[in-house]
Amino acid sequence: MYHQFKQLADIDITTTPMEVGPTTHYIMGGVKVDGDTQGSTVPGLFAAGECAAGLHGANRLGGNSLSDLLVFGKRAGEFAAAFARSNGPTTLDRMQVEDTARCALEPFERGAGSDGRGPYQLQQELQVTMQDLVGIVRTESEMREALGRIAHLREQARRVGVVGNREYNPGWHTALDLPNLLIVSEAISRAATERRESRGGHFRDDYPEKDPAAGRFNIVIRNGPDGQMQLSREPIPEMPAELKRVIEEQK
Repeated sequence: MYHQFKQLADIDITTTPMEVGPTTHYIMGGVKVDGDTQGSTVPGLFAAGECAAGLHGANRLGGNSLSDLLVFGKRAGEFAAAFARSNGPTTLDRMQVEDTARCALEPFERGAGSDGRGPYQLQQELQVTMQDLVGIVRTESEMREALGRIAHLREQARRVGVVGNREYNPGWHTALDLPNLLIVSEAISRAATERRESRGGHFRDDYPEKDPAAGRFNIVIRNGPDGQMQLSREPIPEMPAELKRVIEEQK
């Protein structure tokens, strides 16, 4: 840290105060997995570390992700290997592969739009929307507005085009990223709207107090039959009595 401040800002933090402020760090959720195997609801998909929901709740700091990887990465690897051994080779659906490839190349067919709004512009607008309306401090009215903007951006993302070659094209890569960025942004906005309290990295200006009842459930988001996101509250399992006893003894 000393080296970074000295090199980038010519500030000696041993003698001069440095500015400290909050910033976007982690998404507090992730893929829902089994606590023992790290297996998801998709057969053969295992997740660990930052992309999984994790065990740190709303207080997800940088040092915590290392312990996640060491402990749950080991579990994920072991059970993924066991799954592979017991299930053997799989056969890919050739039609699905071809359909995915066709969809990935569609931005080239559309080319540059007449309005000059390419994938970079849409990504920038999404970034500004999330930072301004679903940032560290948010309200329901702001997040409702963000959801409206996200829906509008999704329609634009379906029509976005790129020009250039396919060997190395950052614009194309951004166009392919947009659907995932929009899904995650919508999931964050909807989950944060549903959680009417403030806890850890989640702060609601319209609900500034912590609600003890809200600490007993997770908000789970699934894709509904109509393609729309569905939210549900799933209770957090009680801590086993033996583990409670061990914790009390350590105190």
